[in-house]
Amino acid sequence: MSVRVGVAEEHKAAAILEIKAAMKINKDLRMHERYQTILLLLLGESYERISEVTGRTVATLYNYSKAYREQGMQGLQIGRPPGRHRLLTAEQEQQVYEVITNQTPEDQGFPSQMNWTSPLVRKWIEQKWNIRYSDRGTRDLLYRLKLSFTKPTYTLAKADPQKQEEFKEHFQELKTPRWAHRPDSV
Repeated sequence: MSVRVGVAEEHKAAAILEIKAAMKINKDLRMHERYQTILLLLLGESYERISEVTGRTVATLYNYSKAYREQGMQGLQIGRPPGRHRLLTAEQEQQVYEVITNQTPEDQGFPSQMNWTSPLVRKWIEQKWNIRYSDRGTRDLLYRLKLSFTKPTYTLAKADPQKQEEFKEHFQELKTPRWAHRPDSV
């Protein structure tokens, strides 16, 4: 029995064929390296020699070998890295959502004439819970909360409706091509 990879001598040839078949259809370099490690172990190479060939530490190779020994080919699959833990609790994230959707920055003590922006949300979170987010982290949080970025549109409360109409007419004239103003144009 090949102790290093947990394959009995009578099953070694089949294991080698299985590894070679997986290597043929594989397109991921990291998976190829794992398959290569197991193949070389099955062929009798030492961990030190495989380390020289692959550039991986012997400890990493032991991990590949152990995973294969315990779970077979499935043990070699690359899992999704867990990533960093969230900085806010689910309740805090819900509160962020509620504040952004139901209140203005002015309601939270920020200067008026502001809309919620990523840097403003980041600043509010830091003031509220003393938790620092990067701008990218804040955008990721907003994306996770299904909030989108839009450019604000303003409605001027003190605007003169007559002047607005005059502007619209003048603007339409500016938008119309010059050739359209000629009497001989159709």
